[in-house]
Amino acid sequence: MYKILSDLLSDKKGGVVFSCFGVWHWIYIAAILGAIVAVVLVIRKKSDAVKRRAVDIPINCAFGLYILDFFLMPFAYGGIDLEKLPFHACTAMCVACFLSRRNRFFGRFRSQLALLGLVSNLIYVIYPAGIMWYAVHPLSYRVIQTLLFHSAMVVYGTLTLVLERNQIDLKRWRYDLTVLVGLTLWALLGNYAYNGESEGYSNFFNWFFVVRDPFNMFPENIAPFLMPFLNIILLFAAEILVHLVIRSTKRGK
Repeated sequence: MYKILSDLLSDKKGGVVFSCFGVWHWIYIAAILGAIVAVVLVIRKKSDAVKRRAVDIPINCAFGLYILDFFLMPFAYGGIDLEKLPFHACTAMCVACFLSRRNRFFGRFRSQLALLGLVSNLIYVIYPAGIMWYAVHPLSYRVIQTLLFHSAMVVYGTLTLVLERNQIDLKRWRYDLTVLVGLTLWALLGNYAYNGESEGYSNFFNWFFVVRDPFNMFPENIAPFLMPFLNIILLFAAEILVHLVIRSTKRGK
């Protein structure tokens, strides 16, 4: 059984390779856009209860894919990939968004979590570097799982902003900033807890890019002090831009 699942889920090498803005990447982007447009057109005039259930579906799918991945990784990769622990923005927002629809505390930040989840996952959709590095076939489990997960998060974030946009308010910018600061502190905790060496075994993660500059623009001794603040500033600016777009659409009606 193990061999069958391993052969099925392991990386497929040779032949076509998934690449950024290649044919398969464009198909992937077109499928996401098509799904979002189709859902919005179908349910935009439905009741609030129907809209709420529609928004629940993609976040439930994303969370299910995320949890299931931990059970399938040993077959696909030969072990658990600790990089996928929920310390990156994409994975952390998946868990937080799922909880926000079921827990009162997280529910206070539901729209802010959805917005950050949309922005962070959309960045990955546009530039899926994590799977390009492995140079595998587009139909490999690694590619399919990653693309489906980020697609579900983008769909969830978009539907939340479109169908529940009455909850999106620029006046609540402090909540957006609170979520960003909280994620940064959470990522710092993960990085400093898991990074290090022991008995010949070493880890070096860079969750949420807060301990190292991924583009090597800043010296290594400066990046850990600069990147946490830079991430907050850049993502907060992106969120404010989305807020302004939403406000302009509200005024246009």
